[in-house]
Amino acid sequence: MNALLTSLVALWNDITDRAKGEKGATATEYALLVGLIALVIIGGVTLFGNNLQTFFSNLGVKVGNW
Repeated sequence: MNALLTSLVALWNDITDRAKGEKGATATEYALLVGLIALVIIGGVTLFGNNLQTFFSNLGVKVGNW
């Protein structure tokens, strides 16, 4: 996970460095940003969803044994 975060930070820094020399961001830069944001959201929802499913499964087993 740390390698992914490091790669995303490096990519973000590269994009912002390139944008500083121009007046505005191009459509390609916006597309990259949207893609990165989508990946972060998908990863977060997947991780949270799996943890939530495990929590409720364990809770159901405990309630069933009570």
